[in-house]
Amino acid sequence: MTDKQRCHWPGADAFYVAYHDEEWGVPIRDDQALFEKLILDGFQAGLSWITILRKREAFIKAFDGFNPEKIARYSPKKVERLMQDSGIVRNRSKIESTISSAQAWLDIREGGTSFEDFLWDFVDGEVIQNNWKDKSKVPVETAESKAMSKALKQAGFKYCGPTICYAFMEAVGMVNDHTTNCFRHKELG
Repeated sequence: MTDKQRCHWPGADAFYVAYHDEEWGVPIRDDQALFEKLILDGFQAGLSWITILRKREAFIKAFDGFNPEKIARYSPKKVERLMQDSGIVRNRSKIESTISSAQAWLDIREGGTSFEDFLWDFVDGEVIQNNWKDKSKVPVETAESKAMSKALKQAGFKYCGPTICYAFMEAVGMVNDHTTNCFRHKELG
């Protein structure tokens, strides 16, 4: 039995392969799950995704399951406790931006819009089906990710530049960027 053909990026790491095969690119429509993914993508800035992925369970525990209502109320004492948590990325700016992003998330919801609708509107509510034959053709940002970044920043989010937004869009299935030779391309198409 031969191995399945995959995108190049997970390599042979079993943990990364499982993420690729089971999660990456699967459309997510849940407000809190979208918040979690966006925050984790922001924490990834300057680091590898596998680093964040390996710490994800610790992040979930440290940030109360990524519950925006709880995070928005974090005190300076909680920030200091998070700064001592070796299970997560201990970057004060990113921790504090998570709090302000939770407050922005609440503002969006209080304005009558779900976070899902806010984000998925950038792709007209539909998955963008790309057909990249080669990894070198996959963009790092698009007009949609630039627009999303701008709107998120205006809403009060941080660590959400166009490249982070595009990685987020790929991860949550707003775009199908599995290369055409990858078995997941067709499954998610």
